Amino acid sequence: MSQESFRCTLVSWEEATRLSRVLAARIRSSRFRPHLVIAIGRGGFVPARVVCDSLLLSNLTSIKVEHWGVAARQMQEARVKYPLPVDVRGLKLLIVDDVTDTGETLKATMEHVGLQGPQEVRTAVLQHKTCSQFVPDYYAEAITEWRWIIYPWAAHEDLVGFTEKVLAGEALGVPEIRAGLERRYSLQVSEKTLAGVLAELMEMGRLVKVDGLYSLVSGPEKPPI
Repeated sequence: MSQESFRCTLVSWEEATRLSRVLAARIRSSRFRPHLVIAIGRGGFVPARVVCDSLLLSNLTSIKVEHWGVAARQMQEARVKYPLPVDVRGLKLLIVDDVTDTGETLKATMEHVGLQGPQEVRTAVLQHKTCSQFVPDYYAEAITEWRWIIYPWAAHEDLVGFTEKVLAGEALGVPEIRAGLERRYSLQVSEKTLAGVLAELMEMGRLVKVDGLYSLVSGPEKPPI
């Protein structure tokens, strides 16, 4: 059986902030002034707050839509888990997320929000993958070659998830795990960082260590973190 393998790119806090400022500048230049900004949880929380800061907007709320789990685990379909908590009838809305991938998250959000009677709805993301079926109104950067993007607000949980994938069906030492992360996902992880991940997995009961080798605990599938 062939092993899953694809490129990952880690975005730093500095770069995420820069992209958020660029995004805000593009919204400002369009002269669109929303009454309310809606962050898509969880990835849109930080970008939406920085956009609000840049545009001096104080009205911010959120909606929780699930489509992607940890470490690029895709759910069957995007679904609204926690709906819009406020009345938006007659309002101009700006929906903010971190990235478009398949586009299903934004499509589900637009369908949900559109039923609430807003005056106008526009969408904005930090990075737009051109393979997406949904094209947002605003984006700071276009990604033409698909890769999994790891944002700083999800870096730890993604690394935990990718480490579990590397360990699936194998017992490996730290050097082999680091090599697997780099070979399969283009992730260069320090021994110190990986040690913290492995220690947490062991504390959660999802990993055991025998003679210096780590292996996943067998049994029912663990719930996503």
